[in-house]
Amino acid sequence: MDIIDRRMLAILQDNPDLPTSELAGRVGLSNTPCWRRLKKLQADGVIMGRALLLDPTALGLTVNVFADIRLKQHDEETLLALEKAVGSQAEIVECFSVSGESDYTMRIVTRSIEDYESFLKKVLLHLPGVAAVNSRFALGRVKMTTSLPI
Repeated sequence: MDIIDRRMLAILQDNPDLPTSELAGRVGLSNTPCWRRLKKLQADGVIMGRALLLDPTALGLTVNVFADIRLKQHDEETLLALEKAVGSQAEIVECFSVSGESDYTMRIVTRSIEDYESFLKKVLLHLPGVAAVNSRFALGRVKMTTSLPI
């Protein structure tokens, strides 16, 4: 990856719908070489996809919960089962395997604290291998970005 690829990525992070012709002009390439570079970045997995960002508050999803999950056991079967189960839960918008006292940290979005309590009782506590859940509620968002420091 060279400086042109990095400039392309930086521009696309802020303008993902930018036409290739305009992107090419901004980085000093013609359309075809720019398109080829984009396709290579996609094929190499650098560009994972494009997403539409929604305002959770506008959709009534006003509660952000950070749930620290501790497992009963740490065998590969349990880890894979938990990670697969997490993938099917729309409320879990981020999940990280972490070091320290917890095994996973999840960000969960819901409409209310009551909805989270129901999700905790009906889903989180029943995920494969879960021993304990420690929940923290966000009071406000200071920063949220999908842009990486290129």
